[in-house]
Amino acid sequence: MSSYKKILIALDFQGDNAEVIEKGTSIAKVNEAEVILVHVNEPLVMAYAADGMSWSDQVVMLETSIRQEAQKKMAETGARLSLPPESCITREGRPATEIHELAKEKKCLLADLNADMQAQVKETREKTGSNKNHLTGDQHGGEDHK
Repeated sequence: MSSYKKILIALDFQGDNAEVIEKGTSIAKVNEAEVILVHVNEPLVMAYAADGMSWSDQVVMLETSIRQEAQKKMAETGARLSLPPESCITREGRPATEIHELAKEKKCLLADLNADMQAQVKETREKTGSNKNHLTGDQHGGEDHK
């Protein structure tokens, strides 16, 4: 059985997050692995501000509110799982791309995602030429990554 040191759990703060967290933390527990949570906020501003809409300031305020709510939920989830703050990451950008890049950066196994996110990550893998079932598994026996 492969053993992983880092498990990345991508959250969208929707209804199925409890299942994704359970699956990811179970994998981490069996492998005595570190858990890393990530949530990616997809920017709204770029879509609306570029059109020169007179209400772009309202979109900026909405986006700020969404970002703050996501950070609050991430902190609460991390605290509930007894994770250090550096293991609870929020990013801005296209979710599939950001999750894929973070998994590569941190050398993590990517825990199961909801169906929409799976399709986006699959598309990103195809574009980048990665056909692995996990993005970049940090397996024991390889170089030690801390």
